[in-house]
Amino acid sequence: MKKKLFVSIILSLFLTMPVLKASEPDTESDFLKDKTEMNEADKLVVVWTSGDKDVAMKMVFMYTYNARKQGWWDDVTLLVWGPSSKLLSEDKDLQDYVNKMRDAGVHVMACKACADQYGVADKLQDLGITVKYAGQDLTKFIKERKVVTF
Repeated sequence: MKKKLFVSIILSLFLTMPVLKASEPDTESDFLKDKTEMNEADKLVVVWTSGDKDVAMKMVFMYTYNARKQGWWDDVTLLVWGPSSKLLSEDKDLQDYVNKMRDAGVHVMACKACADQYGVADKLQDLGITVKYAGQDLTKFIKERKVVTF
């Protein structure tokens, strides 16, 4: 009788081991999941709306450039929107900085509707900036990426 009880206990332990194993966290696949989620969320859009050069040089551009160059974000987009499009079309220092950002891998685009309101769409295109109607893009960015606005 004791032998049957002992065998039953041993069999029970062996049968429950897969259940116990399944309930343990799988650190390797959890790590991979987190890494995948991080990569999916590792996309930044900086919406630059300010017509103030100091704001551009000492905040927007400095952060956007370093975010890409230092690898803080894998995918960085600068979206030129509103008064910033006019300022960028007129200021050589800002144009040079945008070229430096593009060389570092920052995607630069400008809202065509905004640029048209200031009469600068062609000038921005001549600078190598993607100029397009951006309302749908901004909506998609807000839904899928991290977005900061200055």
